[in-house]
Amino acid sequence: MDFSFTDEQRMWRDTVFSFMDREFPRDVLRKHDQSREFPEDLYQKMAAQGWLGLLIPEEHGGLGMHNDPVMFSIFCEAIGKDSLDTAACIMTSMFTATNVSRHGTAEQRERYLAPFLRGESKFSVSISEPQSGSDAAGARSTARLDGDEWIVSGNKVWCSGAHLPNTCIAMMLRTGEGRYDFSVLLVPNDTPGLEIQKMDTLVRRSLGTTSLFMDEMRLPKDALLGEVNKGWQYIGEHLDFERLSIASSQVGNARTALDDTVRYLSERKAFGKRLADFQVLKHRMAEDQARLSAAWYLVYAAATTMARGEKATALVAQAKLIAAQTLFDIAFNGMQALGGYAQLPEYDMERYFREAKHGMVGGGTNEILRSIIAKSMDI
Repeated sequence: MDFSFTDEQRMWRDTVFSFMDREFPRDVLRKHDQSREFPEDLYQKMAAQGWLGLLIPEEHGGLGMHNDPVMFSIFCEAIGKDSLDTAACIMTSMFTATNVSRHGTAEQRERYLAPFLRGESKFSVSISEPQSGSDAAGARSTARLDGDEWIVSGNKVWCSGAHLPNTCIAMMLRTGEGRYDFSVLLVPNDTPGLEIQKMDTLVRRSLGTTSLFMDEMRLPKDALLGEVNKGWQYIGEHLDFERLSIASSQVGNARTALDDTVRYLSERKAFGKRLADFQVLKHRMAEDQARLSAAWYLVYAAATTMARGEKATALVAQAKLIAAQTLFDIAFNGMQALGGYAQLPEYDMERYFREAKHGMVGGGTNEILRSIIAKSMDI
């Protein structure tokens, strides 16, 4: 398998990495993390480039990269290299938008997709509930049709970005008796009967995450996305792509965390020599480099497999599992190497460490990923 980039891919890589360095440098990123403010300026610049529409077909106003997992992995590696939270600020809306593009009516695309592509609105997705995380099919929040209106009741959690102005929430709700009888309703976040509470979390500080409370919330009949009881299918159909994008961001951030650690060890002196000259630290960094290379190649092996049109669910699960664990271990080793300085936000390592831990849960826990891999092995 050839992992070398084409000229087009190299140019794209240079473009997006340079864009992130220029338009969203680390000092700006730190400010958003500490203030817990959404990076609206970055979002608008992404929209101006047309990049919010990378996964949207050209006939719906996008750039049509939904058929090129390698190019999109390069994009995600770049936007996640300094922060997984920053990547989530962009990717959360992008993936939900694909569902509207694929299954929405012409009216829904005009109302929700067109302003999103212009940077005038955002998307959020709501699946998890207090009693159902990895067991998403255990969700109990319901939607029932009453004449020309849907009546929605229940409680959702971990709904990232739902509080942001002009956000449409794609909400998965139970609409039948079967285990997988769910539908997706498009819910403007200013809908009467919807209460949104911001959650105080260790990570997702820029994007933010929320709890949703629906008490007989009413929506018009045309809020339904696609068909009744097809929501489980809609939510799951881009799961491999989503997990690949997270893994791509994780290897990007792992590269930065390792580079920061090596730079510190090369500059810091103790006992008359550089910390990098101590074999225990030198070997630790060497092992981190080897594991990072393995994770990076696994991510792009999965992307290349998907690009050929082959089923890659198990390979993507392996990529995210290894990328998440590698980032966590590299960030942990960075925390150890920097000592007390690792606690300071201006050194960034504490943020890498926080976000790395979340990366082992969001988008599929490491345990769920292991189960997917084991199933592919018939065990």
